[in-house]
Amino acid sequence: MDDTQLIPHLFRTEYRKIVSVLCKYFGLGGIENAEDIASETFLTAAQSWGLNGIPPNPTAWLYSVAKNKAKNYLQRHDLFREKITPALQSGISPMRPGEVDLSPHNIIDSQLQMMFAICHPSISGEAQIGLSLRILCGFGIEEIADAFLTNKETINKRLFRAKEQLREGKIKIELPGPLEIESRLSPVLTTIYLLFNEGYYSISRDKPLHKDLCLEAMRLCTMLIENKQTNQPQVNALLSLMCFHASRFDARLDDNDRIILYEEQDTSLWNTDLISKGGYFLRCAAAGDKLSKYHLEAGIAYWNTQRADTKEKWENILQFYNRLLQIEYSPIAALNRTYALSKANGKQEAILAAEKLELTDNHFYFALLGELYTSIDNAKARINFQKAYSLAKTQADKQAIQKKLDKL
Repeated sequence: MDDTQLIPHLFRTEYRKIVSVLCKYFGLGGIENAEDIASETFLTAAQSWGLNGIPPNPTAWLYSVAKNKAKNYLQRHDLFREKITPALQSGISPMRPGEVDLSPHNIIDSQLQMMFAICHPSISGEAQIGLSLRILCGFGIEEIADAFLTNKETINKRLFRAKEQLREGKIKIELPGPLEIESRLSPVLTTIYLLFNEGYYSISRDKPLHKDLCLEAMRLCTMLIENKQTNQPQVNALLSLMCFHASRFDARLDDNDRIILYEEQDTSLWNTDLISKGGYFLRCAAAGDKLSKYHLEAGIAYWNTQRADTKEKWENILQFYNRLLQIEYSPIAALNRTYALSKANGKQEAILAAEKLELTDNHFYFALLGELYTSIDNAKARINFQKAYSLAKTQADKQAIQKKLDKL
């Protein structure tokens, strides 16, 4: 791998580590400085490696440069006089210049603590996801703008406001205490869940699947599981859910990046290792006496990895949806339940349930009605598929609907 490939790869994997450690060192008040130092480190690498070649240990080289830049920053801006001395007088004991700890243990701890700081309930969900993409996943501003279907200026303003809120709230970069950990886990898991969903069904740039977003969400969730304090049943349930979904990545798209619907997927392409991991984490999630939406969605995803199209499979999925809607209702979950109902009890019953939902601004709603009416009333099926086509936002969805129309 030459420097043109290596530097972008290392930026994705190491930028977040450097920023998290430096933020822990500077505090959230110095978050822009931490980002600047990390960015300057990679700029230095691009310049130096282009002239002198790639060093024997590129990651260690980056860490060394980042440490030196942090030390120079402290000296250049006289941070000791302005920030450290008052901190010492108040009994806080910060690290000294040159002692930025980029050991593997501190890198992991810093990222985990940063995750809780970024996902603090004082800032909006959109801002939490944006900051997570930027700081914990190493995504560029343009990539984040693409994910949110907006422009770079909007994202820069959103991230700036979120950082200001974190500073004004004096949010600390630390793991919550034992009494807080469960409640503070909720927004963290929501952010990871939404991050995975954005990758799994993406409407940005007409690309229906962003595997990198999904894998980043799985990485963040894995970090939570590897920490004793945050290794909670609902965390295992979420990772189980993501493993089951990720197991079908290779079967979801054809060679032209067009969506392959579930019933048409080549099951031999399903990743059995990920299905096994999903099962393992689902068993781990069974500890405790609380049932989260992640448990139920993981149960649904498990049955969707069972190849046999049996009545037992769809009855189990239907029951999971029934319980999911009881604890957290959502129109999309209700719509998905209707599909399971059609497989378990037949199309006629499902049509009655679907039409009660009246999700007339949702193309999935009309696509499902088109599917349910197919072979019962093909004229109505065509009308519904046409409505779905007109409402679909991505080319991938339009192609999938057109395929259904062509079959009629």
